[in-house]
Amino acid sequence: MANGYRLGVDIGGTFTDLVMVDLSNGKLFDEKVLTTPDDPSLGVIEGVEKILKANNIHPSKLKHIIHGTTLVANAIIERRGSKVALITTQGFRDIQEIGTELRYDTYDLFMEMPVPLVTRLWRYEVSERIRADGQIITALDESSVVEVARAIASSDVDAVAVSLLHSYQNPSHERRIREILKQEAPNAIVCISSDVMPEIGEYERTSTTICNAYVLPTFTRYLARLTRRFHEMGIDKELYLMLSDGGTVHESTAAIYPIRLVQSGPAGGVQAAAAINKVVADGDSQGDILCFDMGGTTAKACLVEDGNPMHANEFEVARIFRGKKGSGIPLKIPVIDMIEIGAGGGSIAHLDNLDLIQVGPQSASADPGPACYGLGGLGATVTDADLILGYLAADNFLGGDMQLDIEASKAAVKNTIADPLGLSIVDAAWAIHETVNESMAQAAAIHALEKAKRITDYTMIPIGGAGPVHACNIALKLNLSKIVCPPGAGVASALGFLVSPTSFTTVQGGSVPLSRLNFKKAIRQILDMEAQGRKLITAAGESESSIGVKVLASMRYIGQGYNVEVGMTKAVLIAEDAEAIRQLFEAVYLTQFGRIEPDMAVEIVSWRVVTAGPTPEIDLAVARSVPQSDDCSKGHRQIYFGPKNGFVSAPVYARSKVQVGREFVGAAIFEERESTIVVPPGSHSHVDKALNLIINLPVKDEVEFS
Repeated sequence: MANGYRLGVDIGGTFTDLVMVDLSNGKLFDEKVLTTPDDPSLGVIEGVEKILKANNIHPSKLKHIIHGTTLVANAIIERRGSKVALITTQGFRDIQEIGTELRYDTYDLFMEMPVPLVTRLWRYEVSERIRADGQIITALDESSVVEVARAIASSDVDAVAVSLLHSYQNPSHERRIREILKQEAPNAIVCISSDVMPEIGEYERTSTTICNAYVLPTFTRYLARLTRRFHEMGIDKELYLMLSDGGTVHESTAAIYPIRLVQSGPAGGVQAAAAINKVVADGDSQGDILCFDMGGTTAKACLVEDGNPMHANEFEVARIFRGKKGSGIPLKIPVIDMIEIGAGGGSIAHLDNLDLIQVGPQSASADPGPACYGLGGLGATVTDADLILGYLAADNFLGGDMQLDIEASKAAVKNTIADPLGLSIVDAAWAIHETVNESMAQAAAIHALEKAKRITDYTMIPIGGAGPVHACNIALKLNLSKIVCPPGAGVASALGFLVSPTSFTTVQGGSVPLSRLNFKKAIRQILDMEAQGRKLITAAGESESSIGVKVLASMRYIGQGYNVEVGMTKAVLIAEDAEAIRQLFEAVYLTQFGRIEPDMAVEIVSWRVVTAGPTPEIDLAVARSVPQSDDCSKGHRQIYFGPKNGFVSAPVYARSKVQVGREFVGAAIFEERESTIVVPPGSHSHVDKALNLIINLPVKDEVEFS
């Protein structure tokens, strides 16, 4: 085996997580530090220094660093990106406001929509027109482009987004505009939609290009700071970054398409859950899993079937109302299909105008953090409620590195929730806990239903610092019977970076009826896309022979507005077998919608080519060593399990000392540095060979945990 270490680093809203693997023996090492919101790279450096020092490893021993960050999403959510100008086709200046004209709340007369990232003053129209088939109707007026470029050059605009009508079919005008901008406004970064996301849909394509331009200057400056600080530490290795679709890319590729990193952390968590599921029960998959990821700021869920996470080609960021599709900024990017289902540990509880408890979306973040952090936070957060209910130990947070102030938590809950509602502090804390869990359970069930899946068929794998705390309660509400709690759940996203392949998805749009598909042209196009992907993957250090290729077609019945992804083989395309392609489409369509329309014509909307290197292997069954000791008890603690049970004296165990095969009956707390598992009364639990805690939950009526 190779010598050296690979390191995964995930920046979350509250904590920065690190997981390192020793390439010589496959052992894993974890670390967790507070995120530094003003400059996230400082938290990364602190965490890297800490994990290296704790394990007596010289920085030069690091061979590979994979990084994921919330920087891209937060820049859009918090409106902390760069000043952007938009150049578009004449008549399309207001596409951001017009959108698709869909309403996320039909009956709200005062419905609020996202404020455009580019103000109208900095939106420019140029005379040009390209038809839907790529034919030029009106030639580009280059003199108007020069005029616009000079206006941009004399302003404080940092980046320019160029999105012209039907440029996905013919990018010549966009490319010429980029050339003129480089001549007349050389200091401005330019993003053209035919590079960022060449696909049908003017609104979504323009929105994605604007967002990419909006975050690109900030992201490139961040990368420069981070790599400089790595070099100062003695780490001279190139950086790799996690994409939202579960693949990793070289920093040079990420610096071109930073918008593809918007969901990088959660994507890593899903990849980790899929890897964990492979080693459950002697390496045999437990079937379909529900990955539940609850961190410090948000909670997300994803369905994983046969080891493969569900994927999507669109995503919304910066939603005005969490959970309401259409209230955010749309992005057309490849993503692992997740739903944001609730709040995180740092989310603040408050009363609405009906005196009902709401949790989030406001978060205490890492600064000042929950009240119990003692850093100045005054709001009652989910973490404060969990501390009051006994789920967390004040003297064991982050393995004892951080002392929590339970009195501060009680004061925050008392002042903001308990006293206004006339409740005891414990009842108010329980109400906060229940509000979060109920909303998350409902959202997860609806998400599965929308995918034509039954949630009760899934086994939950909870990850994130707060995931194992809330998992059993949520699982009981969903009528799930089993939970698999992996060791190191609190840093699972960083682990996911280490088990994700180098991968990139190339997209090319252009609607064409299946009956009129030019197979030879399509094959040439797919081969060009494959070559582009192979170039990026080999540039990231993978050998040409190790690269795998997957071809997907986005298809629909003509006249529909929603597409399904259909796996395609080159053999079918070479054979020019349109009927075989239709059968592939209808098989997918039938699975998703339960019916097909044999008499309706079918069209291909776009092609996707996924090129990927080999998936790194980590033997999770031997990755975490456990001291050979039967004494894992840490005593007992009073834990609140709902009004029926009240406080229960539950045994507390040190997770790091629990041996393979150990069985447990009833309520229990399992503490490790990164997270805490709360097991309700009536449960039966045991530890498998990979040190996963397998929790078999009681029948719902047997426990008042909901």
